[in-house]
Amino acid sequence: MSIKKAKVGFVALVVAASSFVAITSATTANAAATSQWCKGVKIAAFPGGPQGGVFANNVYNGYVQAAKDLGPTMKYYFSDWDSAKLVTQMKEAVATKPNGMAIYGFGGPEATGPIVDDAFKKGIIVTSLNSELTALQSKYAARGFGYVGAELYKAGNDLAKKVISNASLKSGDSVFVWGLKGAAGDRAQRTVGVIDGFEKAGLKVVYQEIDQATNTTPASGGPTYAGLMAKNSSVKAVVTDHGGLTATAATYMKAANQKPGDVYFAGFDLSPAAVTAIESGYLNLIIDQQPFLQGYLPILQICLTKKFGFSGLSVNTSGGFVDKTNVAIAKPLAIKEIR
Repeated sequence: MSIKKAKVGFVALVVAASSFVAITSATTANAAATSQWCKGVKIAAFPGGPQGGVFANNVYNGYVQAAKDLGPTMKYYFSDWDSAKLVTQMKEAVATKPNGMAIYGFGGPEATGPIVDDAFKKGIIVTSLNSELTALQSKYAARGFGYVGAELYKAGNDLAKKVISNASLKSGDSVFVWGLKGAAGDRAQRTVGVIDGFEKAGLKVVYQEIDQATNTTPASGGPTYAGLMAKNSSVKAVVTDHGGLTATAATYMKAANQKPGDVYFAGFDLSPAAVTAIESGYLNLIIDQQPFLQGYLPILQICLTKKFGFSGLSVNTSGGFVDKTNVAIAKPLAIKEIR
């Protein structure tokens, strides 16, 4: 299944990188050792959300593991999924003169572009994760700007199609999408992909933008969900375009006096709470974009560029779907916030 393939792909990438370093070390006098060969490199890393939060913590764990394996010195900036805060923190990071920065794209290209331009002028390698900055990647790919994450529109569209199939939805049925269509840059495209997938199948979409309070603290959205369900009792399926909200499925449904199976609930990202919600029946389906890799691989990218001049790599981490039939396979690592 795709989860196993994703693990194999990750191992292969790390082994390949290690093999390259080993070969270089064997053929170059006093070359970097294969253990902690990136020691001395300073990296500013952005986990995205609040410290300890769903998804952000998996990315953070990926950063931490990469630092242990490769040896760079790390500084972390938690942005609470707030684009303005992210942009401010990026400016602060550039001022500290790191060797590299691993950033999210949800700050948007207009606000992020000048900061990235300034960083590269100062010799700072920048690479992105989770949401693309395509123009910047094209501009600086030769200097190490890569992308690790899902193809966002496709991921959203694929999830909508899977929900339609699994929930046996038909034209005219109502679905609720709680998303980030108004988000800056490419981040909005995942929500757009979900909506397009439903509307092309003739479904009626009830849409609600995720407000900043719920974005940062998902449990605070309980009254919003309950109110929408009360006004739209014909809704047969729900998609939340946010790992934190998806993990809160049981809380939302209980707030609306819904039992498992009253609606087909789907969303994004594996987490301990999402595993529990799947096992209890409140959450039916997630698409797993493997956030640990979105932390680990950008650090590897920066180190490879800094030490060996590699150009930017593009890695699609959206590995597959998880539901009640296969959640047990991922559960042990999900509990550790690695998967």
